[in-house]
Amino acid sequence: MFVERLPHIPGVPPAPVVGVPDGALDHSPTPAYSGPHPRTIERPPEYFPFPIRIGEIGPVETLFSGPSTYPFYCGVNNVTTRQPLVDNQNGEGVPVFAVDEEGNRTEEIIGYSRDCSHPTHVSYFYRSINDGDFYPLEQAEGDIDQVTVNGRSVDFVVRLETGTINRFFYAIAALRGAGETAGKPSASNWNRRLIYQFRGGVGVGRRQGDITKGDIVGRRADQLARGYAIVYSTGNQTSNHYNIWLAEDVARRLKKQFVSLYGEPLYTVGLGGSGGAIQQYLFAQNAPGLLDAAIPLYSYPDMVSQTIYVFDCEPLEYFFDVVDADNPRWRDATERSVVQGLPGSREMNGRFHLLETAAALFDGRYRNGREGTTECTQGWRGLVPLVNNPNFVHFIKSFADKVAENTHWSHWEDLRAFYGADETGYANSAWDNEGVQYGLEALRRGQLSVDTFLELNATIGGWKAPENLGGEKLWFLNGDLFPMELSVWSEHNMNLGTLDSPAPRSRASMAAIEGIYRSGHVFLGDVEVPIIDLRHYLDRDLDMHHSVASFSTRERIRRARGHADNQLIWVSHKEYTPLDEALDTMDRWMQNIIDSPQLGVAANRPVDANDQCFDSQGNVIAVGEGVWDGPWNGRRAGACMREYPIHSTPRQMAGGPLTDDIFKCQLQPVESALEKGTYGNATGQIAERLRDMQRIFPSGVCDYGAPDLALPEENLIPGRAPVSIAGHSILSDYRRPVPRFAGDDEDVPETVRPTSVAVPAADAD
Repeated sequence: MFVERLPHIPGVPPAPVVGVPDGALDHSPTPAYSGPHPRTIERPPEYFPFPIRIGEIGPVETLFSGPSTYPFYCGVNNVTTRQPLVDNQNGEGVPVFAVDEEGNRTEEIIGYSRDCSHPTHVSYFYRSINDGDFYPLEQAEGDIDQVTVNGRSVDFVVRLETGTINRFFYAIAALRGAGETAGKPSASNWNRRLIYQFRGGVGVGRRQGDITKGDIVGRRADQLARGYAIVYSTGNQTSNHYNIWLAEDVARRLKKQFVSLYGEPLYTVGLGGSGGAIQQYLFAQNAPGLLDAAIPLYSYPDMVSQTIYVFDCEPLEYFFDVVDADNPRWRDATERSVVQGLPGSREMNGRFHLLETAAALFDGRYRNGREGTTECTQGWRGLVPLVNNPNFVHFIKSFADKVAENTHWSHWEDLRAFYGADETGYANSAWDNEGVQYGLEALRRGQLSVDTFLELNATIGGWKAPENLGGEKLWFLNGDLFPMELSVWSEHNMNLGTLDSPAPRSRASMAAIEGIYRSGHVFLGDVEVPIIDLRHYLDRDLDMHHSVASFSTRERIRRARGHADNQLIWVSHKEYTPLDEALDTMDRWMQNIIDSPQLGVAANRPVDANDQCFDSQGNVIAVGEGVWDGPWNGRRAGACMREYPIHSTPRQMAGGPLTDDIFKCQLQPVESALEKGTYGNATGQIAERLRDMQRIFPSGVCDYGAPDLALPEENLIPGRAPVSIAGHSILSDYRRPVPRFAGDDEDVPETVRPTSVAVPAADAD
């Protein structure tokens, strides 16, 4: 029973990828992206003849986001339970098996599927009055529920269409209309509002993902009952990939399919959490008009800038757990927040507690007696190997050994067209910690001694170059026998040092950072659409979806546009979800824009639409301007901030800005930092240890008063061109120039679930 409760790698599926096309695994050097930002690029005209008819397959090659990559693991369409179509006899992709007369799969291979295509299929499901679940329409026995839409009472029967577009599964769901057939749907019971559903997770590409009835019909039952139509694609689930160009390509085509069947919607609103929220923010920035409004849930500004501080977690945890294990302070997990910023808890055991308990039988490093855990461990452990290590992916057994061994697995590799790859053949990394002074804010506040500050920064070097990374030493169980050698921190892939011999820090590729800025994978804040940023308050649960991310996003919007009046922040107790309120508020906002487009987005915001927070019963705790004021903007804490306080991140605790978007800081000599008073009351002690500081930071320390060193100098989104919202041309609402940091213009005192195996919470909506 104990072993069964430990995390496992999924086993070998019935049909793993056995081969790839010639040249698919060529790891030649390639330059980073140096073209224009996608906001300024006109997309090519569509060439595929939509709609895709029942029994036909959708486009395989993308419209504009580049050639297909291989290997590509086929997922499962649990709606139809069919295998992918055979597209070659060359052993490329997954095997496709013959079926017997009863439809059961045999062991006879009839061909292979490289691109995982499925024909378009339509099913009808009804909601039963008996248990509220959905069943195939042919099983109905007088138990079909009723709903009221467009002023009429109708059967709660949903038309669900599935197929593939750009190799990913898609789904379209809407109430069955009057007199429709499967091949010719009717829009009579559609309220003319379209929800584009997005989903989250941390993915490194190379897989199609799975689709089920519950992904769209069950998940969005309440909205379907109100007459909304829903579209979704596994290409817009970030546990499958994080290529925002590909995600947009898929979304454009799926909307084409929908419009060709049902007609133009009154408006399209995005809805989805975590990575699904990221897509909404980036679509609004990169491709105005694709979404008319956004309701991001559990949002982050983008995925790439998350790596800046998340990659700090394991080196910091290794320092607390191993290097400074004799320090009784760190055994209380909450004490670690003074350096990490992210919250901790004494009461909660981490996700890897059982694994560490078992490992302690063989390895004394796991016997530290720590009380509780931190968000770094509970929320983020396992992310760095998934994003950073080309030798590791948790679903590696979905590929034949030879294919798996010759594939570079990592987020950097999946987006090598943007990051570029050097002469080693490995993709460049955008992660950098040169000059980062971990725990600086704690030192300034007197919460960290100079000795510990120096030892901490001398120990933490960074992550090794990709060509020097080894396989993961099993931070979860892999096989039947417990491994004698184990590391939950992946410290064998870190550069570590001592005070006598400080470790060298990691230096990112400047071209890679510039490429990822230019390609639109970084949220710059330039968005015009109405936004309701909605989340449960999960900080106390040490969930990775921490609330400070909403404020990082707001600050990026404010810097880019001079205001953030088009973004509302709603936070609720986790037992209540104010999604209906958000949809209703957004509908009134959109109706105002449609009626008076000349007023723009912010001026059309309903007068009662404001920042707010909710309790567990759905009661509004506070609403209005200022409810989220706090140290982040240099003001006294508002009512919502007092109820749901935000935390920080390791880079913010190292002196970085709230926006958490400095990939490569500009460096200054330690002497210059001393002259500026960077170390507060510890200035004298740091001056006495100047030689130690110079050895630890030979190239200098971060000057966070300066912009990212790798940020392109030109304005990536130039001009003030109108954007299209709900078919109307909306003038861009840019206001006066703003200071670099929130609160700088105020006269105030200085403020003291990819999968369940990797990062489970990342995939939760």
